[in-house]
Amino acid sequence: MNTLITLMLDQRRMKKDGKYPIIFRITHNRKTTSISTGYSILTTYWDEKKKEIKSNYKEVESVRFLNTILLKEKARINEVINKLYDKGELQYLSINQVKQHVTRKVNYSSFLEYGNHLVEELISVRRFGTARTYEFTLKIMKTFANKKDIKFNEVNYDFLMKFEKFHLSKEDNNLNGLAFYLRTIRAIYNKGIKDGCIDKEAYPFTEYKIRTTPTKKRALDITYIKKILDLQLPIEHELFHTRNYFLISYMLYGMPFMDMAFLKVADIKNGRVVYQRKKTLKNYDIKISDKLYEILKFYKKDKLKQDFILPIIKREKPEQQYQDVIRLRAMYNDKLKKIAVLCNIDQSLSSYVSRHSFATNAMLQDIPLQAISAMLGHSKLNTTQIYLKSLPNEILDRYNERLSLSL
Repeated sequence: MNTLITLMLDQRRMKKDGKYPIIFRITHNRKTTSISTGYSILTTYWDEKKKEIKSNYKEVESVRFLNTILLKEKARINEVINKLYDKGELQYLSINQVKQHVTRKVNYSSFLEYGNHLVEELISVRRFGTARTYEFTLKIMKTFANKKDIKFNEVNYDFLMKFEKFHLSKEDNNLNGLAFYLRTIRAIYNKGIKDGCIDKEAYPFTEYKIRTTPTKKRALDITYIKKILDLQLPIEHELFHTRNYFLISYMLYGMPFMDMAFLKVADIKNGRVVYQRKKTLKNYDIKISDKLYEILKFYKKDKLKQDFILPIIKREKPEQQYQDVIRLRAMYNDKLKKIAVLCNIDQSLSSYVSRHSFATNAMLQDIPLQAISAMLGHSKLNTTQIYLKSLPNEILDRYNERLSLSL
């Protein structure tokens, strides 16, 4: 192992009071870097041979205690380096990467505390949706643990099985709801491994598998899409915006409500909508159809480039804007039920239906799966297939009839 740790007095950097900092010098693959201990002394009090502070140093109550602290910190650094070596990772790290592992500020044994730390980080970078998901999951975990703390090493296979039993014992709870929580727990755990909170050997999801059940069909037949398109609603009608939002989403590759809310006039360029999806950061460049143009034209009128196109976001602060979208999305979902009644649609409508409908109707138009996947912004084809796997019987019958006629 070509990595060494030395406790030393850094006599290259004298402070104004004549003292020199005590540092840990790390040598890795013939390169060096240093880590401050936070202590500085005069050269008179440093024992170069023993690499420790001399007993006649009077600025602390106990020199022995201070030397013990420094030795413990050196032992901790060595332990970090030895673990990297044992895992076969050390030889592939640069000197700066080794230092990052050693000085990593995150050091949580508590899963809940670490999770709350991640929530604060997510909020600071304006990822409010993910922060909300983490926060809600941590709250459920705390309820499960009777408001007691949960350590990282306690989140094991047995814990997950008990959590599953706890969730499914509640009326109306199902496997898909459980999967929502478990995927969040898994995401936090994976980040914890990366931040050195727990060893990857303890990873419980190798044995425990997250299960789901098929969801009820969400896709809307194209005839119903046309009914919504043909709805003639005056501006003052309570469903005027609801109808438009649904169609905008459908005609922009099933654009999520969150992304629609943040669309700005400046995102319309040369007859195209150019934007970045908030969830995946994927860039989109979509041609505006004639029908979509008429809807967007109404909303763009008398607005500046920096203005939001749709009247959803009312406030200026990022967190408040996110709250505006969440509130309006709930109202939008409620009003979609009224749209269903107006158009004699006998299935539930929600903000997700336009996205699933777009995917299914694209497939029925013989658009290749790879193209549909790209339009939806999926990185994996099996994600797209989830949108397409619950086709209604009449469509399957139609396909079967076509096959029969070809015999």
